[in-house]
Amino acid sequence: MKITEHIKNANKTLFSFEILPPLKGDSIDSIYHGIDPLMEFKPSFIDVTYHREDYVEKKRSDGSFVKVATKKRPGTVAICAAVMHKYNIDTVPHIICGGFTREDTENALIDLNFLGIDNVLALRGDNAKNENIFTPEDGGNTNSLDLIHQIKNMNSGIYMDEELSNANITNFCIGAAAYPEKHHDAPNLKTDMKFLKRKVESGAEFIVTQMFFDNQKYFEFVAKCRENGIMVPIIPGIKPLTTKSQLTLLPKLFHIDLPDTLTDEIEQAKTSDAVKEIGIEWAIRQCKELIDAKVPVLHFYTMGKSGATKQICEKIF
Repeated sequence: MKITEHIKNANKTLFSFEILPPLKGDSIDSIYHGIDPLMEFKPSFIDVTYHREDYVEKKRSDGSFVKVATKKRPGTVAICAAVMHKYNIDTVPHIICGGFTREDTENALIDLNFLGIDNVLALRGDNAKNENIFTPEDGGNTNSLDLIHQIKNMNSGIYMDEELSNANITNFCIGAAAYPEKHHDAPNLKTDMKFLKRKVESGAEFIVTQMFFDNQKYFEFVAKCRENGIMVPIIPGIKPLTTKSQLTLLPKLFHIDLPDTLTDEIEQAKTSDAVKEIGIEWAIRQCKELIDAKVPVLHFYTMGKSGATKQICEKIF
């Protein structure tokens, strides 16, 4: 079922979460161990991320250099198929630009269509390691807008091979990412909003936000979207803060601000358990306020660890 249909058919705020594919060599059981504790809360769908491979240059004995992958993850397509088969639940694979040619993307979308997967989240993806500016693959999509265009074309039966006739028409429900505190590459929120509107006009049917810790920023962002004619569902992304190191790590990685009150409480905590309790209680308050505001879905970034999300869900669902 499409995400838009889940939302349309619901009479309450839905629950979903995101998982990370295991590193190469790990068992699929590592995925299931993160999902099992959350199934009692009846998630409507599960996102499966895709992270591009990292490479380093290694010197050969003859003095030349070779590019060697240092981090590999199994394919998101396979993970989605496994999760759907085991839990009978909709999955939303991330489709990214980084590391993919347009032909790679088309082949992945064909596989997803064969599997009966109805939804995709179209993302530019992160910069490659040690890359200051995002650089697409040769023959790849430049940004998420280009990627949405390609998916939308396949929904119209338009493939890269222009000589194809009567090509199968896909029917993907396309999601896009949004940033209540603006994307770090955007000069300002106004410019970022214009780009988001273009993504919606090009075919994005739902939006999932970056994590945030101040609900007011989400509410103000939604209001700006509506003022700019962006009327698709806007799903808030939630991440419970569980360690003191995340006070510096999360803003650095995700380009977000943490509220003074939360920061002060975490800094004053004497133990790691106290830090985790503060973070979970903060997320519970966030979620209750968002539910009162009738958001369509609460989407949790679990980072492969379900413990904190389970404690939150026990209080709100």
